[in-house]
Amino acid sequence: MRPAIFLVSLMFFSVGLAGQTLAEGDAKKGKRVYNKCKSCHSLKKPKNKIGPHLVGIFGRKAGTVEGYKYSPAMRKSGIVWDEKTMDAYITKPKKFMPGNKMTFVGLKKPKQRADVIAYIKQQQK
Repeated sequence: MRPAIFLVSLMFFSVGLAGQTLAEGDAKKGKRVYNKCKSCHSLKKPKNKIGPHLVGIFGRKAGTVEGYKYSPAMRKSGIVWDEKTMDAYITKPKKFMPGNKMTFVGLKKPKQRADVIAYIKQQQK
């Protein structure tokens, strides 16, 4: 009987994890967080700076902005940018993708990440 209880508990736990989503971000607050990004990344014009521009980033394969010299790690990553991959990357870029060029240490607070992602998404419209 105990194995059955364990399996049922495990099933409910797994469904709970699968249902988790990123926190809803506040684009207005995200604009302030984005100030940490704007010296290296353009959000409104497809112009590369120290980092690649972020125009149209969601749904784009990582390492594909024309004219930007990416690290081999980024070019070979196979990542397609969405809210989850962006959140994981901006948490700790060097840990998420060893060998990438971004020197930014990351954003520790989940709310700040959600806010900046909401702001970037809003600017893509």
